Amino acid sequence: MPKRFRLTRHVPVAMTEDAYRRLKRFSADAGLDEGEALSFLFENFDSVINEETFGHRLGLFNAELDARKR
Repeated sequence: MPKRFRLTRHVPVAMTEDAYRRLKRFSADAGLDEGEALSFLFENFDSVINEETFGHRLGLFNAELDARKR
């Protein structure tokens, strides 16, 4: 029996403009609202990411994070 899809958690999320635009585009392309799209991405995180590039991309993001906050 499939799990019932209920959005039970509401988390205030801060994200960059680029990330928000990408989320909006992804959710529209997939026919989901933003919360459903985020749920899909995190429920399927291990199969969605590219493990070969994830660590490198995360390192770059973290290295630029302080500068982006200014």
